[in-house]
Amino acid sequence: MRFEINNIIFSDDSREVLEHKDSIVFVKTKLNERFVDEVSKIGAKIVTPLELKSHFAKMPKIIGITGTNGKTTTACCIYSILLSLGFRCALLGTRGFFINDRQIAPKGLTTPTLLELYNDINIAIQNECEYFVMEVSSHSIVQERIAGIDFSLKILTNITADHLDFHKSIEEYIRVKNSFFSDESTKLINKDCVNAKFNVINAFTYGIENNANLTTNAYGLKDSINAHIVWNDFRDKIKEEGFVNSNLVGRYNLYNILAAIAAVKILNQNINLSDIASTLSEFGGVAGRMEVVHTNPLVIVDFAHTADGMKNIFEAFIGRKIKVVFGAGGDRDTTKRPQMGEIANIFASKIYLTSDNPRTEDKDKIINDILNGIDDKSKVTIEADRAKAIFLALSELNGDEILLILGKGDETYQIIGENKIPFSDKVEVENFYST
Repeated sequence: MRFEINNIIFSDDSREVLEHKDSIVFVKTKLNERFVDEVSKIGAKIVTPLELKSHFAKMPKIIGITGTNGKTTTACCIYSILLSLGFRCALLGTRGFFINDRQIAPKGLTTPTLLELYNDINIAIQNECEYFVMEVSSHSIVQERIAGIDFSLKILTNITADHLDFHKSIEEYIRVKNSFFSDESTKLINKDCVNAKFNVINAFTYGIENNANLTTNAYGLKDSINAHIVWNDFRDKIKEEGFVNSNLVGRYNLYNILAAIAAVKILNQNINLSDIASTLSEFGGVAGRMEVVHTNPLVIVDFAHTADGMKNIFEAFIGRKIKVVFGAGGDRDTTKRPQMGEIANIFASKIYLTSDNPRTEDKDKIINDILNGIDDKSKVTIEADRAKAIFLALSELNGDEILLILGKGDETYQIIGENKIPFSDKVEVENFYST
């Protein structure tokens, strides 16, 4: 990756620097540090991320969101609120790179490589953005892909289990997530997250169950979210109240909304809480996150791919008859598979087990791993072909039932072997009902 700023070309690719040592500056990162000696021997100029940052003009206020679930919705909600309030804003994450409601780049990694990130920030500066909202993955923290970034606000949504194939243990995963909040920078923490450990200096909190800077003393979750919220700045003894009215559904989305409102309030103390909350009417949610793709019967597509994420979705429809289609990714954390099966067993009346990006792993093995967590095998139908599983579930769906299709959200592909094959859960549903 290379980019240019102030007529200076920077690259993190040692091969490119070795070929053009007099015209390209090498940016040293954790991922390329083994090539530093080679680059140094030819006399090429080398800079660290901190030194690279000094070449930028005035930086936007950077908001970083990390957590197992809720990063994308929280980031998009903050972005929407800031735009509605008249600020110029960039958004970088799972759904791509956006500036002022215009998509600049398609989907990629949750958090890109370090030089890509700095390039995106530079583009945001050129577009006079006042804010830069980004998702921060646990991988990017370990690999130091956010090195040198001064965050105006860091946000924790929650910490449950995920990516144990990379982190090897839940303890290490929790440690990595919490390390993002170990300094004295301004931070916003989900007070109800039992795994959260953070530096209390400059820390703000939000929550539903525990006393926090932003909380709610009354809320309703039937078919939408309605809540009376209270902001307490305990240090300055400032208290404000407001109302949330959102078309989003589910308790977990109430958490995402609280995080977004609190974030904007922390960075803009002069804006009334009620004015911030009122902009939620302009936020319709995120594609592939609790997305209604058909009504009567109700069919919903969501990205939930962990036990906790699935539980959040199921709990949004307590008291309703739920059927579910899901699988688990191949060549990834195997420990979560039976846990996902256990959650489905608790909440669903019918379970269709299928594939979900099996990659190079055997589809049947993945399904059997999930099946190990399901006590009542009588409610399970196995169909490894995801398109066929969706078709079967839809054909057996009654008008009073809900079908949840989980795991892929708005992804437009299946990874089978080494190949990316075009595939969309939403399109499969649309095709079924159009015939």
